[in-house]
Amino acid sequence: MSPQFQIAAVILAAGESSRLGQPKQLIQFRGKTLVRRMVDAASEADCRPVLVVLGNSKRTSHLHSQGSPKGEASEHEIDLIEAISCELKKTGATIVANPNWKRGIGTSIRAGVQHLIEIAPGVEATVLLACDQPFVDRAVIEGLITLYHETRKPIVAASYAGTLGVPALFDRSRLRDLLGLDDSAGAKSIILSNRDQVAEFPFPEGEIDIDTAEDRERFCVTNDSQVENQSLAD
Repeated sequence: MSPQFQIAAVILAAGESSRLGQPKQLIQFRGKTLVRRMVDAASEADCRPVLVVLGNSKRTSHLHSQGSPKGEASEHEIDLIEAISCELKKTGATIVANPNWKRGIGTSIRAGVQHLIEIAPGVEATVLLACDQPFVDRAVIEGLITLYHETRKPIVAASYAGTLGVPALFDRSRLRDLLGLDDSAGAKSIILSNRDQVAEFPFPEGEIDIDTAEDRERFCVTNDSQVENQSLAD
């Protein structure tokens, strides 16, 4: 992608994962952690720069150790920024720490967009991504960017489950709207209040996110088992 058409990516990865029992950012899906998959997808779609917004706190992770009775788990505390920084060390992604992440998703969007404006003031647009949507890949991000260039709409949003939401692309003219979000408000509030300025990108799998242990078992464990079995068959 040429510099005059620079599209950035801001990846939201500061969630607490309270219903999951472990940091969702580091859950494996198809051989990669969710956060690494999203960074790779954005990079492969030629997004530059790629920013990852994290909460700067330690998290308790519940690990099932081999040989333990089913349902038993050990707990340990990890420094999430350190762990994810190590995971993304060779990707070129920029880590943005959000000390106010517990106040709501709006704080993470503001932190990411503000840092983006500071380091890449000439960016044409940015793609807003949530690391817990496992089926977002390069093709989806490229689809958002292509639709943006074709329609010249200032917002391109994924459509799924009868609504619109992230992943979504925001033209530089709408970045100030993201900076004005309330602490608990997400990008959907901007998308739905500006429907006439939104191009819709069909993405049925967008309704799937990894929020609970059940989600992890249904989508991540099952998919990874299928990948492993296929590798053994090959």
